[in-house]
Amino acid sequence: MAEAKARQRGGYAEDVSTEQPVEGGLRFEVDGEIATITLDRPEKRNAQTFATWSALARIGESLPEQVRVVVVRGEGPSFSAGIDLRMFTPEGVPGQGSFSSAATLDGATFEQRIKQAQQGFLWLRRPEIVSIAAVQGHAIGAGFQLALACDLRIVADDVKFCMKEPALGLVPDLTGTKPLVELVGLAKAIDICLTARIVHADEAMRIGLAEQVVAGGDLEQAVQDKIAQLLSTNRDAATATKRLLQGARLRTLEEQSAAEGVEQAARIKALFG
Repeated sequence: MAEAKARQRGGYAEDVSTEQPVEGGLRFEVDGEIATITLDRPEKRNAQTFATWSALARIGESLPEQVRVVVVRGEGPSFSAGIDLRMFTPEGVPGQGSFSSAATLDGATFEQRIKQAQQGFLWLRRPEIVSIAAVQGHAIGAGFQLALACDLRIVADDVKFCMKEPALGLVPDLTGTKPLVELVGLAKAIDICLTARIVHADEAMRIGLAEQVVAGGDLEQAVQDKIAQLLSTNRDAATATKRLLQGARLRTLEEQSAAEGVEQAARIKALFG
């Protein structure tokens, strides 16, 4: 595939499509204001490793400024079946080690390694972008948490969400617990996590895990339609609005009202000053 870069001309991004493989089993494509991350290990149901999380973090660090929408998708029948099971064996993943080798690290070092992995998920919440998880088939454990890291989840009717970690003796540690509680409430989050049960498409839609459920063959078009809707709004206003919405849970009504005033004053000045 030919390598290209998105170029800036006259203050606007010139639409130049870029697609390239990324270490860690990912493909990354930029087409104007849209970036697409594809988990590309279909033979492993897009299972994730330390390298996957490092690659996701690097994409976030180098995301071109013109990107407004980031789509995260999986190649093949599954979004992501979670952690590569080789990480549970003594041999681990070649060149990456295993949980057994990680367990020999001192506490501070291991916590730092987890923090580095989390960076691959945290950047998807930035206010200047909207992230969409296009989810089909299995979204298990780390796959579920990657979908939860995105702002929106558009899912196929065969989706299977599952927080598998407690059944494996682990806890979800890839930033998924907070959005899960915020989306479905504490009691439902406890039920989903502590039973490690499957959440199917109809329940996902009913409890707020999914914004839209479509037939598997319609998933790509549904994502494209949502992208068009998102790009139809003013970029700066969208960024400011997302910033307001993200902070709303942490503020009182009075504090949120004041924050709205600050953001609106900045918008009016930018538009009419």
